[in-house]
Amino acid sequence: MKKIFITLLLVVSAVTAQAQEGQTWYTDVNKAIEASKQEQKPLFLFFTGSDWCGWCIRLQNEVFKTPEFTTWAKDHAILVELDYPRRTPQSDEIKAQNGQLQQMFKVQGYPTVWFVKPSLKDEKINLEQLGSTGYLAGGPSAWIASANKIIANYVADPKPAPVVKTKKVKTKKA
Repeated sequence: MKKIFITLLLVVSAVTAQAQEGQTWYTDVNKAIEASKQEQKPLFLFFTGSDWCGWCIRLQNEVFKTPEFTTWAKDHAILVELDYPRRTPQSDEIKAQNGQLQQMFKVQGYPTVWFVKPSLKDEKINLEQLGSTGYLAGGPSAWIASANKIIANYVADPKPAPVVKTKKVKTKKA
């Protein structure tokens, strides 16, 4: 019974985005990339040790769980939690994905937040680095001010023009 519960927990956490006080936190970076393209917002990659990192927990409590951050995040970023827990089980897919991203961004300490712009180059996803930050003292206003400086570098790709279907007009010959 315990194995079934743990397996179910892993599947649910790997497949769905996490809701945290009105926020959507993706764990699957591919789904987050799709949302980023659709909403024309940068990815917010939060590298954390959720069950052991004191500074990560502090950043979440002081900034990420505040109404100011929730309002800011809805308008400015697609949130992605990349967790490296010690006690909380994760699926092999999530572990592999998070490990690759940790190496790609050369993350050596937690918490680390990278803002990136996903783009397609030669049919491969490229994550253009806009800048990174971590824990900052001063609460949500100080943290958001720092984040705004980083995402000022984000330029959304132009949306393709919608395809407009026109009706053919029949004309009478004179």
